[in-house]
Amino acid sequence: MKQIIKILDLHKNFENINAVNGISFNVDAGQMFGLVGPDGAGKSTIIRILTGLLSYDSGSLTILNFDLKTNKKMIQDNIGYLSQKFSLYGDLTIDENIEFFAKIHGVSTFEDRRNELLQFTRLTEFRDRLADNLSGGMKQKLALACSLIHKPKILYLDEPTTGVDPVFRRDFWKILANLLKDGVTIFMTTPYLDEAERCNKVALINKGKIISIDSPEKIKESTNKTVLEIVCNNIKSAASIIKVKTNLEVQLFGDRMDIISDNYKKDYTNIEKILMDNSIEIISHRNKSLSLENVFILKVKNETVVA
Repeated sequence: MKQIIKILDLHKNFENINAVNGISFNVDAGQMFGLVGPDGAGKSTIIRILTGLLSYDSGSLTILNFDLKTNKKMIQDNIGYLSQKFSLYGDLTIDENIEFFAKIHGVSTFEDRRNELLQFTRLTEFRDRLADNLSGGMKQKLALACSLIHKPKILYLDEPTTGVDPVFRRDFWKILANLLKDGVTIFMTTPYLDEAERCNKVALINKGKIISIDSPEKIKESTNKTVLEIVCNNIKSAASIIKVKTNLEVQLFGDRMDIISDNYKKDYTNIEKILMDNSIEIISHRNKSLSLENVFILKVKNETVVA
């Protein structure tokens, strides 16, 4: 498959902070690629570098077979970018915002494309509404429509669903699925590991370094571990006791805990005895596959880094 983005040994420093610390990876055309990590991991810095909005210190960066440093304008004409913050014009209507961005990108005949995007994002009936009067989710849809008006080959999305309601998140993912069918390459950053499960390929990043990169399934399989999920009374005390009495990785999620296990039956038998000895009753338990969240926490703790 054709590689549309190629990154080799990329570095970016801000004074004494290594925001991007020697990362390397490729993105295939027509792929949804997810860059996943916590706040401060370097996600937004990388996406701003890829869009040409921020320079980098060293390394090689090729997009659409062109070097970004020497062909920035040409590359920017073929990409769309949806930033974290709503940056459109609040005193313009939906229609006027899209028209403005069409003209910026040199799209002279944009009416049919605008109508298509409004229908695509389900904004047609609101086209005369000022952007300032839109809900958070509708603002994101408008920003997406503006970023697509010139039919970009690559769409960059920087945490597009942060701070919006679950209904919008569901609609947004339907929109992205349709864009993939049209052959658009999507590069997105997200702090939500459940969203990353939808990507074709995922890079887990922490402190400016890639700690794992592959398809979500292969990343999860790479640990050769499973998860023992336990629900019990006094869950916090139970987790603390297990951490003290064993060498197992324990992660709390509300009223349950996930225990990373190499041997489900052996570990459960041991944990059951430990909790019984401390008068803690197990309400339910099951063995399940690791989630990306489990893997990320495990790899961060073990400081596993992909060179």
